[in-house]
Amino acid sequence: MSKTETAATGLSTQYASQVAADLENNLKEQERISGDLAALQEQLATLQQEHAVLVSIQQALGATSAPEKSTARRATKAVPTPRKKATASPSQGKRTQAKKSAAPSRKPAAKKSVANKAADKTAASPAARRTLIEIVREHLSAQKEPRSAAEITTALGQQHPERDIKNTVVRTTLEGLVAKNQAQRSKQGSSVFYTAPEAAKASTAGKDSQEQPA
Repeated sequence: MSKTETAATGLSTQYASQVAADLENNLKEQERISGDLAALQEQLATLQQEHAVLVSIQQALGATSAPEKSTARRATKAVPTPRKKATASPSQGKRTQAKKSAAPSRKPAAKKSVANKAADKTAASPAARRTLIEIVREHLSAQKEPRSAAEITTALGQQHPERDIKNTVVRTTLEGLVAKNQAQRSKQGSSVFYTAPEAAKASTAGKDSQEQPA
């Protein structure tokens, strides 16, 4: 036999022995995994039986439905670890106590401000209930001389600062009083003046007495 044939025979023998060893190891690994799989299947069957028993007990106790296995697993995985509450430092505790102690003192002030606003509204309510016609008529009655709409607007704005009195509104009000014979209108050049009927009569009587011969 030549050296080449001897070397080829030796390599074949080595490969054959290696393959035989690999096959033996493979079979042993299959047997081990098969054993583990059988044990796992037994555990799974036991768990399934326990699950069925627990579901029947839960239904007997009045529960609506039993949770699914997959849902229970997801819920178990999704539950976060509880966080520890941060312990408040002494300075933070003092600030909290200071805020709590200061809080009651603010309430009386708030009530006082509300009471002041209500008092202001009550004090201003009689004037607010009066109409602009009444105010203008009363102002004209107190005047002894004719007044223009601008003069009346300025005077009423000073007497009633709580009202937004405008010249155009006052002029319209005066014209309305003239139409009702509750005021009289006179012209001096291009200016228009208004007086109360009583003041107009008194002014006319004075002029007549001055015109009569002595």
